[in-house]
Amino acid sequence: MNRIFGLTAAAVLMGTAAYADMTVGVSWSNFQEERWKTDEAAIVAALDAAGATYVSADAQSSSSKQLSDVESLIAQGVDALIILAQDAQAIGPAVQAAADEGIPVIAYDRLIEDSRAYYLTFDNVEVGRMQARAVFAAMPKGNYVMIKGSPTDPNADFLRGGQQEIIADAVASGDIKIVGEAYTDGWLPANAQRNMEQILTAQDNKVDAVVASNDGTAGGVVAALTAQGMEGIPVSGQDGDHAALNRVALGTQTVSVWKDARELGKAAGEAAAALAGGGTPEGYSEWTSPSGTTLQASFLAPVPITADNLTVVVDAGWISKDALCQGVSNGPAPCN
Repeated sequence: MNRIFGLTAAAVLMGTAAYADMTVGVSWSNFQEERWKTDEAAIVAALDAAGATYVSADAQSSSSKQLSDVESLIAQGVDALIILAQDAQAIGPAVQAAADEGIPVIAYDRLIEDSRAYYLTFDNVEVGRMQARAVFAAMPKGNYVMIKGSPTDPNADFLRGGQQEIIADAVASGDIKIVGEAYTDGWLPANAQRNMEQILTAQDNKVDAVVASNDGTAGGVVAALTAQGMEGIPVSGQDGDHAALNRVALGTQTVSVWKDARELGKAAGEAAAALAGGGTPEGYSEWTSPSGTTLQASFLAPVPITADNLTVVVDAGWISKDALCQGVSNGPAPCN
């Protein structure tokens, strides 16, 4: 029997009446990253299709504001919550407040260490592996810099763990020397640029490759490298930001691990609608975090985008050829 959002086909024949009185609240950590607007559009579309109402709040990178945002969303009578946590530890009271009201919570993209939360994300350890594989293939020996994500986001360490798996043997043999490593507060590109500038100064520019943990931090890294005339050394990223994909086409970024935010947002909207209706979302299974918390989780598969497969994101409608190839002459397909 066909099921949509946990309902039988018979219920679907009744239209979206089953969800007409349901509201899903989304607490965003911020909108500084290009991708969150794409995620939001996909969530809204999925909820619209279910007949559910969308309400949201932007914490503007403040963990304290996010707590008050969640309180406000609960006060508005939401039936389910999707939370992109600014600080995975600080968000605990918000999850408790939702649980006290019987409101289910989806931990969106970032882990919340609470067994009551449904964790929906891409496989971030594999993202880290993909980043390091691409950089390692381009530069198997030399001085490496590791530009990590925000220290308050568990994804930063998931990514770093995956990266280390790929380069560990080369580090142990001495082929790779990690000459600089830094977290990036708030994932802010400006902070990544400052960290990279400081490392370049300390190392007298003797850097051969940079494993940066997302496209925003990669942008900061590339800006620092460009200022020193070093653009073109291997640099990783993730998210498939348009600017980053253009950098891949230009040759100033090696890889952007594409996490199709449209698919993640759609999955979140569908899961939230199921939970709001008292059902169980499909595609989740028991998973235990590195710290031992067991919860229901669902992981989507990422795709590494390099100069060899840029056509993938154009064919998928993720980015136009014109945007991808801006400023590129005689570059990789489809920019040639």
